[in-house]
Amino acid sequence: MSNTSTLSTVNSVKSIEAVNDFVIKFANVNGTGSASANNMFAKAIFRMGIPVTPKNIFPSNIQGLPTWYEVRVSEKGYTGRREGTDFMVSVNPQSMKADIDEVSPGGYFFYDNTKPLNKRVMRDDITFVGVPLTEMCLREYTDPRQRQLFKNVIYIGALAALLDIEFEVLTQMIADQFKGKEKLIAPNVHALELGYQYAKEHYACPCTIRVERRDLVGDRILMDGNDACGLGAVYAGATVAGWYPITPSTSVVDAYAKYAKRLRICPGTGRKKYAIVQAEDELAAIGMVIGANWNGARSFTATSGPGVSLMSEFLGLAYFAEIPTVLIDVQRSGPSTGMPTRTQQSDVLSAAYASHGDTKQVLLFPSTPKECFDLTADSFDIAERLQTPVIMLTDLDLGMNDHMSEPLEWDDSRAYDRGKVFNEQDLEEMTERFGRYLDVDGDGIPFRTYPGTHPTKGSFFTRGTSRDEYAVYTEKSEEYVDNMERLLRKWETAKSVVPAPIVYQEENKSKCGAIFYGTSDASALEALDILREEGIEIDALRVRAFPFNDTVDQFIEDHDTVFVIEQNRDAQLRTLLINEIECNPAKLTPVLSYGGMAITADDIAKNIRKFHPDSKVVPLKTKRVEEKA
Repeated sequence: MSNTSTLSTVNSVKSIEAVNDFVIKFANVNGTGSASANNMFAKAIFRMGIPVTPKNIFPSNIQGLPTWYEVRVSEKGYTGRREGTDFMVSVNPQSMKADIDEVSPGGYFFYDNTKPLNKRVMRDDITFVGVPLTEMCLREYTDPRQRQLFKNVIYIGALAALLDIEFEVLTQMIADQFKGKEKLIAPNVHALELGYQYAKEHYACPCTIRVERRDLVGDRILMDGNDACGLGAVYAGATVAGWYPITPSTSVVDAYAKYAKRLRICPGTGRKKYAIVQAEDELAAIGMVIGANWNGARSFTATSGPGVSLMSEFLGLAYFAEIPTVLIDVQRSGPSTGMPTRTQQSDVLSAAYASHGDTKQVLLFPSTPKECFDLTADSFDIAERLQTPVIMLTDLDLGMNDHMSEPLEWDDSRAYDRGKVFNEQDLEEMTERFGRYLDVDGDGIPFRTYPGTHPTKGSFFTRGTSRDEYAVYTEKSEEYVDNMERLLRKWETAKSVVPAPIVYQEENKSKCGAIFYGTSDASALEALDILREEGIEIDALRVRAFPFNDTVDQFIEDHDTVFVIEQNRDAQLRTLLINEIECNPAKLTPVLSYGGMAITADDIAKNIRKFHPDSKVVPLKTKRVEEKA
């Protein structure tokens, strides 16, 4: 007999009451096939028209360690991560004690009660919901792998009853998932029914946390950023990807390969019109990309922080030789190996100044899958227009988790911006000497040619050494200085080429502002809503690119205090703002989160309250300050 919780036990706790506003977390073991079931859960609620934000929290090993899958359900449409867990689904004995401790008072703890739960770990302020998952699987299935996989589906069925998820939505999702493999549909639906019926028979369903169908999603989609980047590269006209696999960027090239296989095939012949080369290391990968771009192809690579470190030498070459290059950096926790499967915004400075010497690299900061798609496509145009590397900084949270996003769009009449390129006729008609590094327009951007364009004019070899305006090697100081100053003119031009920041500002400007970027966006905006309800008004600006244009400078100038919200220890964006805008450092107050989990609105609001002049909260002394005193 299983240790089944009774209805009286469930009803004896003062439970959280919530409709379409809660956080549910699944505690599983890596490698057990739970990700597919958990993903189905999140998408079922999304199909009911309710905004969701799922996050997969997994270890850096292959199998055997704890893994979690967190889903925020928010009728208000907040998509940032929220602190607190209202409903915990625990099927992992390794983490059960910690999972129980994490549940908010009044919340629910769902577990496999085939064996009795240790009473020493139980709490009297949460509701325990037991379902004998192992016992049911042993009874229903003989194959060990089926027992493991269908256990996940059974608990989704039970949750459907407990949370009032429409059962038909789940069965339709199974039918969609196994289209063409119809023999798998019935067993999965049966597993759903097992869990659903058990919950209905043993508990009052739905419980006090539940969902109701809404129409709040519209035409938005669920998509991860890496997939959007891969598709954006295809639409941008990329034909070459040189790469070396590294978490969490590998799926960018995987996605590019998937979409290129369908969309970049020569009609009639079926020949591939793309090349994907896995290099022996990151340095070789970026070298291939630079070579392909120099030769006229559109080429890119994807990596993470350790790869950027290794690629820095070649990034300096591309900057100085002025070769278009696109790099997608999906940031993770560092330094060194760090936490490969945790998120951070920790490559800002290393990417901005990648390589030695006086080097500045163009950076783009997307915050949604749609921006991953759009800015990936834009990055190729920007790189070729400016003849320089463009590094797009996403992160693990955006890259590997599904996010609710506006649908992707593409204008079929859009023409690629190849920048200042002389063709054969241009060179043939030229009477003066072609100067590869001549600034003929005053914008710092010279003209270039593709190798082989003309038999005697234009084509050239270049090196990462100093040269004059005609690409001739030189060590003359004045010629070197002229070249470096021209690169600065190009940098000024870049300010009007890169995406402008987005300003969220009330008609009556506040004396305080907030600056953020990338995946800090959703939580930052929610935090400002929380503070606004407390009477604290803060204007906001989201940076989308480096170099910063005058809007960023003016925003800082217009406010007495500016909170710079970012996910790293050393306030890297703040440092970049101080370096490049030369603003008063005292104006910029860092709001930081760097534990490897996505930043939350609660954390942002708490830190802003400490320093906001209108806050009633007395600033708390840190442990470090107390010890020093």
